[in-house]
Amino acid sequence: METSVCFVGHGSRDQDATREFLELIDMFRGRRPSRIVEYGFLEFARPVIQDGLDRCVERGAKSIVVLPGMLMAAGHAKNDIPSEIREARRRHPGVDFRYGRHLHLHPKILELCGRRIEEAEARAAPGDRKDTLLLVVGRGSSDPDSNSDIQKLTRILWEGLGFGWGATCFSGVAEPLVPEALERCHRMGYSRIVVFPFFLFTGILEKRVRRQTEEFAARHPETEFLSSDYLKPDPLLGDAFMDRAEEAVLGSPNMNCELCKYRVQIPGYETAVGSPQVGHHHHVRGIGQDDGDPHEYDHHHHHASGDHGHGH
Repeated sequence: METSVCFVGHGSRDQDATREFLELIDMFRGRRPSRIVEYGFLEFARPVIQDGLDRCVERGAKSIVVLPGMLMAAGHAKNDIPSEIREARRRHPGVDFRYGRHLHLHPKILELCGRRIEEAEARAAPGDRKDTLLLVVGRGSSDPDSNSDIQKLTRILWEGLGFGWGATCFSGVAEPLVPEALERCHRMGYSRIVVFPFFLFTGILEKRVRRQTEEFAARHPETEFLSSDYLKPDPLLGDAFMDRAEEAVLGSPNMNCELCKYRVQIPGYETAVGSPQVGHHHHVRGIGQDDGDPHEYDHHHHHASGDHGHGH
């Protein structure tokens, strides 16, 4: 039997975010219907990760790729998910568990980012990119390695698409935050600012970024602000996940450990070196979204489509 896949979603209190995650699962299942594909969430939603892994085993899986449904690797990908895999190995000693790589700056992800930015520009009057500033908004993390990857993405998009300037900010945890970044970018005097939220699926934070941009734009009508879409389900996203699943079996998926604060001494984070891989999401695992059960949606959807396996 071929290797099965269990996606690990971050989880959100936002029902729209969960629905989009389910759309991705549907898309991935459709690429290879014979493969067992399940999922679980780290926090705020059900099923939890162990439930998803259990379903893979119940359906006969002997080899499971645990695939983080995340853009960047911070605490969740570096600590929480490995701790869940360790627990699954203890509970299912006869099953081969392999950990796939996070999406990171996969070429398909970069292509999708470019498309989202171009779509935002297409909704406005023609403009010169040399007169446009690109502001990339990351989720924000206490892991400087993850935050620096957002800076790297900004530079790639800034230079590759030919913008006059590029800047990076975050929705939380890291600085600068969105309001401060908008103020700084506005002072630079560009006639147009494109705000690109580098988020996988919508959610509370993505919607907040859009609202903050709209409120700032209303106070500064002399500058044109364009809100780009986030990375919602798309064939390119499916391609990237397919590659991550395949390389976990055939290739050599390596975590980005060169500047990992848990392995090397990063200025200001020296005490993090050698920290044990222990999950930090237990207090919110499986909670939230009391007004609906995403598993009920998934079961109904797949029953209608002929897939009688348990789902999200």
